Amino acid sequence: METRDIMRKDVIAIEVYKTVKDAMEKMSTKGVTSLIVVDAENGDNLGIITRKDILGEIIAHKRDPKDVKVSDIMSEPLLTITPDMDIVHVSRLMAKTNIRRFPVIENDKLVGLISNSDIFKAKFNQ
Repeated sequence: METRDIMRKDVIAIEVYKTVKDAMEKMSTKGVTSLIVVDAENGDNLGIITRKDILGEIIAHKRDPKDVKVSDIMSEPLLTITPDMDIVHVSRLMAKTNIRRFPVIENDKLVGLISNSDIFKAKFNQ
């Protein structure tokens, strides 16, 4: 099974200059746990911000999410995979890097996102 078979195609992004409060609102509204951080001017995918990042960097340290930029806590550089990558290899990569989500890039364009939960559900439902 390849990444393209189970990846989510509705990837939600946030601009690099936005605040963590903006990110929290977007995550809540869209029902997602991560956002790809982009440079709106040139379309570059710069990093990723996750619910875990917000909990660890903002909530746990009692920082005000209105005062912190997404760029201050995003994970970077953005490690990506391709849609033809076998999910067994993606699972191994996740285990070795301790990364739970990978953006999927094809022809220099963001086409999806795959998480450890996506792989788990796909294998469970086989």
